[in-house]
Amino acid sequence: MKNPLHFPFPEPPAEGAATEIAPGVLWMRLPLPMKLDHVNVYALDDGDGWTIIDTGFHSKRGRALWESLLAGPLAGKPVKRVLVTHHHPDHVGMAGWFQSRHGVELWTSRTAWLFARMLTLDVQEEWPAETLAFYRAAGMDKAFYDKRRAERPFNFADVVAPMPLGFHRIKQDDILDIGGRRWVVHMGNGHAPEHVTLWSLDDDLVISGDQIIASISSNLGVYATEPGADPVGDWLESCERLSHLASARHLVLPGHKLPFTGLPHRMRQLIDNHYSALERLRGFLDSPKTAAECFQPLFKRRIGDGEYGLALVESVGHLNHLLKIGDVTRERRADGAWLWRAVE
Repeated sequence: MKNPLHFPFPEPPAEGAATEIAPGVLWMRLPLPMKLDHVNVYALDDGDGWTIIDTGFHSKRGRALWESLLAGPLAGKPVKRVLVTHHHPDHVGMAGWFQSRHGVELWTSRTAWLFARMLTLDVQEEWPAETLAFYRAAGMDKAFYDKRRAERPFNFADVVAPMPLGFHRIKQDDILDIGGRRWVVHMGNGHAPEHVTLWSLDDDLVISGDQIIASISSNLGVYATEPGADPVGDWLESCERLSHLASARHLVLPGHKLPFTGLPHRMRQLIDNHYSALERLRGFLDSPKTAAECFQPLFKRRIGDGEYGLALVESVGHLNHLLKIGDVTRERRADGAWLWRAVE
């Protein structure tokens, strides 16, 4: 069957360059030092300046790249506003730098700002006891656990610039004037709380951040800060709600990978993929398993060391959802790990 997803811009912009997606809308790409090796950022022309959508990691290289983009593709016009779709560091990392260095306004959801501000201030030189207990409860592989415990924890502030106090709150159903267009705000959840997506009322553009990506499914992780969270339930609710807005004419500008059309089909895929994963997981839990033992039915491939942490927190996310809807039970093993089993 012919793939209903189409990619009008099959090649991403080169580092330091920009691709014009639509009049006054520039697509740029910044590198990330991980398997998902890039983040997409966008600049919308407001006439006397630019609105930047998402920012990449804060680093010496990141600062140099942005200075080059400002002088080059952005033609030396000032950045007036930075809009951050969600609080993850590859999206918010340079926002504080833009505020302090260039005097811009930061626009984002209240939850995104609170998370980002809190996490930049929470610097740990050793692993918190709660986090280690969470890893043990998930059944983390002992060799991986011992290696991680011996290392300095990753801190948000390692790749996110200090954030000044002020921000402009974005809410569900707000109408924003950006880049000569009116955009309505629709919030997503699951991958990140109060994730901003923007839907143009004047043409067919959708700025989706990590809520909607064409070729990968966003991580739905549970962490020690909220070990009973149900990001899968939040994700499915968001996808169902946003799917009612989707049209085949929409051109989606995502936080990673390529812009695409075929949004109704992609929304159905995102929903069906997780229902299928949950069904496979139920079948796998005919005998008690830890979260760390559930990778194969969930991801259908081998998980390497570089993906292990994200796979583990997503495994907990799916198990928490099955627990919430009454399809599994769990009990503590002697070593503190939760053992999950399907309800017969």
